[in-house]
Amino acid sequence: MDVFRNLRKLRTLLIDDDIWIRDSLKVLFESEGCSLTALETAEEGLVEIQMCNYDLIIVDYKLPAMDGLEFLRQLPAKDSKSIKILITAFRTDDLIAKAKHRDIRGFIEKPFDAQTLLASLAFLINQSNH
Repeated sequence: MDVFRNLRKLRTLLIDDDIWIRDSLKVLFESEGCSLTALETAEEGLVEIQMCNYDLIIVDYKLPAMDGLEFLRQLPAKDSKSIKILITAFRTDDLIAKAKHRDIRGFIEKPFDAQTLLASLAFLINQSNH
């Protein structure tokens, strides 16, 4: 499966406070003709989500001020069908349980490389289409 073929059909929002992750993924997605809006904070994400609909929301768990789970809790009902993915270096049983209540489809564990990220996205997008 060509993950980029599927990603080209999706409007993607990435929220991560790590500039390297934001910039690297923006370059990768755009080089493949995919739409990616990359933001630094959950607060910026909440403003953005009011203006645009996103099919895929990738959010870091540990963010300044508001964490990724709280961001997902505050999403408007219109975003309930979005594929939600949490990036974390802090995956625990408690976090997994909390994530289930936010309809998170999967986790991407830090540190990750582009190949790992794309394999995870391919799996999660394919799983969401069934």
